[in-house]
Amino acid sequence: MVEGLIGKKIGMTQQFDDGGNAIPVTVIQVGPCAVIQKKTEAKDGYAAVQLGYVEKKSPRKPVKPTQGHFSKSGIPPTKILREFKYDEASEIKEGDQYSVAIFQAGEKIDIVGMSKGKGFAGVVKRWGFHGGKGSHGSMFHRAPGSIGCSADPSRVMKGKKLPGHMGHDRVTVKNLTVVETDQDNNLLIVKGAVPGANGGYLLVKKKSYKAQSSEEEKKE
Repeated sequence: MVEGLIGKKIGMTQQFDDGGNAIPVTVIQVGPCAVIQKKTEAKDGYAAVQLGYVEKKSPRKPVKPTQGHFSKSGIPPTKILREFKYDEASEIKEGDQYSVAIFQAGEKIDIVGMSKGKGFAGVVKRWGFHGGKGSHGSMFHRAPGSIGCSADPSRVMKGKKLPGHMGHDRVTVKNLTVVETDQDNNLLIVKGAVPGANGGYLLVKKKSYKAQSSEEEKKE
């Protein structure tokens, strides 16, 4: 069994539980994902499976090396390739396909995605600085203020919060709850928000057995 799949964010909506409470949920189209390559400790130095996200609209014609890589598994070239860990005891072959059926309602998952890009931002928006007074004549509204020392060390220290590019970072949201799965349409409904814009690709990972056991021990 693979420990995760590739998905695409559809959007957010809400559902109602038995008590009539509104629950914000995110709809993700997960899979089908095909095994393109199986990596082993003996040959590659680590164990993983390379999955391709199968979509209805095929990408433009790939170059010959890419065609040769996909021909070994018998799967048409896909746009997205990602690697996941897998249970070495399970028999996984190149060409096998996995769907949203590997997830169950109620289980905890981790989701990895790229956050929305905000472009160039100042310190107020990027880091939450309070800024100066908003009154007339202040001349110090959204500036960062002093950023370094004068004589010693005569430079700006590393890690100083300054204006710059904001967003478009790899973000991992942990311990999200699966509310519902729709195997007919390959849809996964998750409680809460996930990173990225609608249409962005996500990595949906199952919680490892060690992580789940450690969390249960903490609760006890």
